[in-house]
Amino acid sequence: MNSNTNLPFPEGAFRRADESPDEDFYRHPRFVTHIDEGAIAAVTQLYREYFPANAALLDLMSSWVSHLPADVTYRRVVGLGMNEPELRANPRLDAHVVQDLNRQPGLPFEDNTFDGAAICVSVDYLTQPVAVMRELVRVMNPGAPLVITFSNRCFPTKAIAAWHILDDAERMDLVAQYLATAGGWHAVELLDRSPRSGRSDPLYAVIGRVNKP
Repeated sequence: MNSNTNLPFPEGAFRRADESPDEDFYRHPRFVTHIDEGAIAAVTQLYREYFPANAALLDLMSSWVSHLPADVTYRRVVGLGMNEPELRANPRLDAHVVQDLNRQPGLPFEDNTFDGAAICVSVDYLTQPVAVMRELVRVMNPGAPLVITFSNRCFPTKAIAAWHILDDAERMDLVAQYLATAGGWHAVELLDRSPRSGRSDPLYAVIGRVNKP
């Protein structure tokens, strides 16, 4: 079921050049990083700023590395991603779930389970992002931060059509619109955390906090 019906996005915004099953595309592990060291450091710094120590965290659309600060201890880190070998290889995960969010955007967790959540360089692949953002509100605690980061790299055939026609600032606006449309989010921030050297990949973030009783 496509949950984008009647949402305020143009027709075709969530189509992709490759509409074959995502499980086929992600079947083989890719033990590589999808942004360079400068951008990774920017992601890690954001996590340091927004995720408190001893928190229970959800690494959504996870892989073999989570980019969390190595010197910070968290109570529990759960990863949800597409590739079992990658998730098993991630040393920061205490547990993991293999799930295709484009096929099933519902999250297999109880209400108010997590103190924070991350989506790192993957939001551009979501075909039902508003449904996922609504589920995050459900499984996260009041006030918990969601840190969504992205760069200018992607698997082009799997990124949604809207992503390809927008510039970086417009992409931040699009992600912020996902949160606004989903409801249950406040204190939304749009940040350019690109490394100052100018030689690294750019890094952008949209951050929201859960707003519920």
